[in-house]
This record gives sequence, C-alpha cells and structure tokens, in this order.
Amino acid sequence: MLAEPQCWTKRRRCKHYEGVSQPDGTEMTERVVCKAFPSGIPDDIAYGKNKHTKPVPGQKGSFVFENIEEV
Repeated sequence: MLAEPQCWTKRRRCKHYEGVSQPDGTEMTERVVCKAFPSGIPDDIAYGKNKHTKPVPGQKGSFVFENIEEV
C-alpha cells in the first residue's frame, strides 16, 4: 500500500489526481497517477518538496497542481 501523496493530502487535493494504478494487478507495480503523469507521479512531486506549480520535463500536457476547491 502506498503512502498518501502530497498532491492529495487534506490540504492540497489536486483536481488532476487520478488515484492508484496497478498495471499488472498487484501491489508490486502500484503507483499514484494523475493527468500529467499517467505512468506514475515522480517521487519528488508525490512525496517530496516539489509542489508542481509549473510544468516539468517528461510530463504529459501542461497540467499542474490545481486545488479542487479553487476551481
């Protein structure tokens, strides 16, 4: 089971967060995903200090953090 990512904590709630993916159906491949990172949110964004307020190389589209409550 994965820890709750920073982009989905009670304070942040990014509208682009899509949840947990298990590509092969097992916990071994479990990863958190969003519209910008459909193959897995990088650890520095999901669990680190990067708030993802600007697009980063390797992401899909120009999706960045947007709080659900502010939309």
